[in-house]
Amino acid sequence: MTEYSAQARFDNYIGGSWVGSGERSANVNPSDTSDVLGHFARADAATVERAIAAARAALPEWSTGSIQQRFDILDTTGSVLKERSAELGALLAREEGKQITEATAEVLRAAQIFKFFAGEAIRNTGEIVESVRPGLTVEMTHEPVGVVGVITPWNFPIAIPAWKIAPALAYGNTVVFKPAEIVPACAHELVRILIDAGVPDGVLNLVTGPGGVVGDAISSSRDVDAVTFTGSVAVGEGVIANATAAGAKVQCEMGGKNPLIVLGDADLQAAADAAVNGAFFSTGQRCTASSRLIVTADVHDEFVALMKEKMARLVVGDARDADTVIGPVVSASQFEQDRRYLGIAASEGATVHGGEVVERPSEGYFLAPALVTETTETMTINTEEVFGPVASVIKVKDYEEALAVANRTPFGLSAGIFTNSLKHAAHFKRHSDAGMVMVNAPTAGVDYHTSFGGRKGSSYGPREQGRAAREFYTNHKTAYVNAG
Repeated sequence: MTEYSAQARFDNYIGGSWVGSGERSANVNPSDTSDVLGHFARADAATVERAIAAARAALPEWSTGSIQQRFDILDTTGSVLKERSAELGALLAREEGKQITEATAEVLRAAQIFKFFAGEAIRNTGEIVESVRPGLTVEMTHEPVGVVGVITPWNFPIAIPAWKIAPALAYGNTVVFKPAEIVPACAHELVRILIDAGVPDGVLNLVTGPGGVVGDAISSSRDVDAVTFTGSVAVGEGVIANATAAGAKVQCEMGGKNPLIVLGDADLQAAADAAVNGAFFSTGQRCTASSRLIVTADVHDEFVALMKEKMARLVVGDARDADTVIGPVVSASQFEQDRRYLGIAASEGATVHGGEVVERPSEGYFLAPALVTETTETMTINTEEVFGPVASVIKVKDYEEALAVANRTPFGLSAGIFTNSLKHAAHFKRHSDAGMVMVNAPTAGVDYHTSFGGRKGSSYGPREQGRAAREFYTNHKTAYVNAG
């Protein structure tokens, strides 16, 4: 693997060549801020335009070329990711602060995604039907959408690029890829693996740097046919505005304020385990995290006590340490944001359990998981996304009130319920306003072969992952044939 050190310099990849930049950003380990992984190019708008032009030039041959070639490249990439999962997991843990076991699992998930879409490359089926007009037949097929701009977040620095780049390439598109500025190392390794697997020049281009420059240039370009984005609501709304104004197809996965309902008939041990997993694992930095725990009054106190007991056993520390359960917050700005929200909660009358700054041998962004109790549903902690190891508890009277509170949010990504009642489980599946519903399972955690997406302010455009991905990465064509 490439050496990542303070002396290393990393460039953009455009049209088959590594292209430098006058400005660079340091990539800092959040578990140890004295550890720098390298200095990465900060592309300007002209560099982005060059990458888009390279993708456009490569499109005709790639989009009409061999589907076997696409299969082989994606399948090989999946195999290499699996073979190198330990070293790439260590890199991910070092760069993003994700606990080492979770980081390695993320690399393995990326491998599964590439393997899945290798198969989809040769399963791009269409449909032939008879016309209502005698003598005609109708063919309905799916063709590449064109040049795809891929803009990914920092919280899953290899899995989310995989679930966007893999389907884009599988269906014959070319790609301009912009990773989050604070996690470019995983992106570089992924691109290098794809290059070694045989991706032709120009088919995959990498441009690193700030979203306000690189992301805006991609989403505003009239030479980009589609833009797929995962990140914050504020940035996503800008991407939607830019891309639609430019006439591009657009897909955005944005925020969440995901509820987990716990009813009085639930297995409380299992519910608390799921809440701890969903709220605090990956340092709570998941869009599907269980940020609102909605608990009926009859088990509220017992549930809170269980949560506090389980939280006390969570080890916070260096992401690369096997004993660590909760790694650091990803950056200084995110660390301060988490602490600010805890301060707001306390000022509004809630009680904060945990949430202390944790001292460790290295200088890092270590924050103890926090459970916020005695909250009302209109408090800031229950209405705005924190994106850290923070969960709030809302006490409700019964299932009906729990469902109403769960749905009263501008977000609609994931929602869960713990209950032994088939009646309540079935009703919740149908009446939850979320795009993904979990029954007796954490709100976070999805399969690679199924669709992913939310409703309301959480998502915009077609769904991601699984067979549903074809809806975004292809254009439908209907062709009539008169053989007479």
